[in-house]
Amino acid sequence: MESSDFDTLELVRRAQTGDRDAFGKLAQQFEPTVFALALRRLRNRTEADELTQDVFIQALRKLPQLREPERFAGWLRRITVRMAINRAVRRPPEINPAPELFGGVKSTRVSPLDDLLAGEAAQQVMGGMNRLRELDRSTLLAFYFEGQSLIEMSSRFQSPVGTIKRRLHTARNRLKDELAQLQPA
Repeated sequence: MESSDFDTLELVRRAQTGDRDAFGKLAQQFEPTVFALALRRLRNRTEADELTQDVFIQALRKLPQLREPERFAGWLRRITVRMAINRAVRRPPEINPAPELFGGVKSTRVSPLDDLLAGEAAQQVMGGMNRLRELDRSTLLAFYFEGQSLIEMSSRFQSPVGTIKRRLHTARNRLKDELAQLQPA
């Protein structure tokens, strides 16, 4: 274990006992990573900045529940991804109509039918994911739902980045085939 890993582990353990200075050092150490992940997900610097603050508030609250302090970095990434997804889903879509259209713009409300169709589509995707082999499913989940980079996945799956790219490509095609079987001819 490198000394920086040991230092981080010690800071996490101290922060879990209520040491605010230790948590401040952790926040300072991991802020660039959390911000970069939030920015990649949200594509908006202001929202990524706000989310970064929210992530550390949430982490401070939940830190005593972390059973394996050595997994702090991954745990913090998962919090970031989950909160970024929640924020992206809840934010209203950005609309920039031309100024001459302001007088005639109709509001576009989502009907209950639209909600139902979106829910069915999500269920179909999850159903297709569940029919995939474990390796395909875990590869797609890691990349699209957990927000892991190819390098992080390479480390997690103990495979070269090129292999991870190939697995992603193959898994996407298999999911596409699964979903195509659900479509009426």
